[in-house]
Amino acid sequence: MHTTVQKVTERIIERSKSHRQRYLQRMEEAKGDGVFRNKLPCSNLAHDLAGCVGSCRSSLLNDTTPNIGIISAYNDMVSAHQPYGAYPAVIKASVTKAGGNAQFAGGVPAMCDGVTQGEPGMDMSLMSRDVIAMSTVIGLSHNVFDGAILLGVCDKILPGLLMGGLQFGHLPMILIPAGPMTSGISNKDKNTVREAFAKGEIGQDQLLSSELKAYHSPGTCTFYGTANSNQLMAEMLGIHLPGSSFVNAGTRLRDALTRSAAAQVTSLTHLGTNYTPLAKVISEKSIVNAIVGLMATGGSTNETMHLVAIARAAGIRIDWNDFAEISDITPLLVRIYPNGSSDINSFQKAGGMALLIKELLDSGFIHEDVQTVAGDGFARYTEEPILKDDKVAWKKGPAKTGDATIISTVAEPFETMGGIKILSGNLGRAIMKISALADGEKTFVEAPAMVFNSQQELEDAFKADKLNQDMIAVVRFQGPRGNGMPELHKLITYLSITMDRGHTVGLVTDGRLSGASGKVPFAIHCTPEAVTGGLLAKVQDGDLILMDAHNSILELKVDRLELEQRSPCKYDLDSSRYGLGRQIFAPLRKDLLGAEEGASSIFTYIDET
Repeated sequence: MHTTVQKVTERIIERSKSHRQRYLQRMEEAKGDGVFRNKLPCSNLAHDLAGCVGSCRSSLLNDTTPNIGIISAYNDMVSAHQPYGAYPAVIKASVTKAGGNAQFAGGVPAMCDGVTQGEPGMDMSLMSRDVIAMSTVIGLSHNVFDGAILLGVCDKILPGLLMGGLQFGHLPMILIPAGPMTSGISNKDKNTVREAFAKGEIGQDQLLSSELKAYHSPGTCTFYGTANSNQLMAEMLGIHLPGSSFVNAGTRLRDALTRSAAAQVTSLTHLGTNYTPLAKVISEKSIVNAIVGLMATGGSTNETMHLVAIARAAGIRIDWNDFAEISDITPLLVRIYPNGSSDINSFQKAGGMALLIKELLDSGFIHEDVQTVAGDGFARYTEEPILKDDKVAWKKGPAKTGDATIISTVAEPFETMGGIKILSGNLGRAIMKISALADGEKTFVEAPAMVFNSQQELEDAFKADKLNQDMIAVVRFQGPRGNGMPELHKLITYLSITMDRGHTVGLVTDGRLSGASGKVPFAIHCTPEAVTGGLLAKVQDGDLILMDAHNSILELKVDRLELEQRSPCKYDLDSSRYGLGRQIFAPLRKDLLGAEEGASSIFTYIDET
């Protein structure tokens, strides 16, 4: 093992020791003898059987038949989740064939950040992750299941499913992806059209025509944003079947992988000899593997919150220092948009996960000795799935890249370090994604502040032609407790245009920017956030700000005594806390932890001392 990876792993194990032991003890206590449904009184069990059709009733009356719960994030609004509508019938048939029974246990909400981007609904997006986690728990709370299948892909959905699923970590669980859509127009062409529209050079009809060519069919969006980072993270955690993350939606191989996953989870319950509970799959070593995978590919910055929350749900404590140290020594091996021009389908064709994992394993950057849903040891994940007689078989993955511009080697990486830097200073701690920056000098930005208290204020300033100057835009009151921490992706178009006009541009915010952040240097997830006393609330127009990724510095260059005398800005957040249902989330919003702690409200009341 690489010495730094080993050191970070050991530090996480030690830091987590008491929490992890208590979590595993609780999961061991929850493990039962025989099927869980037999613990129910007769009347209770009868209610479960009342909804049975076909062979379901006789299966559940059999004391040896495992019952698998299906938790699904299916809806027609999210292109990545639309294919899930057909999955339950396929899963039920496959589980039955494997000797079990499957029941649809519950649905969870699934927001599309693409639909809500820049709109009021985005203020509920991050909080929906906690709702998904709680909905997952409700679905499994009947205590009639011996295992579970989780159907979810996108930004907050997959992390929420795992956060909830880990409360039932004594059960085996498999995440089944739906796969990406086929490639549409290039991301470069898409962004060119967006910038032309923002400049007033084309009309809305042309913009819509372009967007429809980019987002054109069911399946995950093809850029390497949070949704596809989630898929990579899930495979690195060992909770997908090997090589299943990026097989296109609607293909025969995709369907065969779904059938195989359903059969596999049926074989992993405590009723057989291959018991593999989720609590053992999500371990300190698998968490480190996920961090390494994200750093080696320039994954979404959102995972610096999601993975923290997932780990915490399993009794494991990680922080941004762990991400930073691993990023510093992990070579960047993948170039896909926004880290390059290609998309996730090109990555799959170039060798995909099997090649990436082989390269990282061979070089000692990830742990091989982990439990996965495919068995002990991570070497299985260097294999790739193929169709054989309409069933899945696995073959040895490629030994070298099919496209050296997309997947490189540890010996000749695209960069010698990973995709994320942690900045610290008097403004707090923040994330900078450097893998998306084409010019290394952009990792050092020093310029006067232009302060905005909302996305709309910055958009208005652009339209009024007030951004034509060197500046670091400060967009504050966008943190978890401020307004739910929406993504600010729509601002990148305005800031990119300002950069293209020859100005030095940066962004500092306590909000989010996702994985598809593009070319603007930024310090995001700034914590403590403005609304909870962060220094962001005292920044004024014209203040000099330094963002220096090389030296990990985020500094407001104003005299300390002057800052002490300044009063923090008091901004009325009512407009972003009411309307479109946002008011109902007040109880969650007020208890959200900071970004580095996972930005979740779930852990506020869980007794983990």
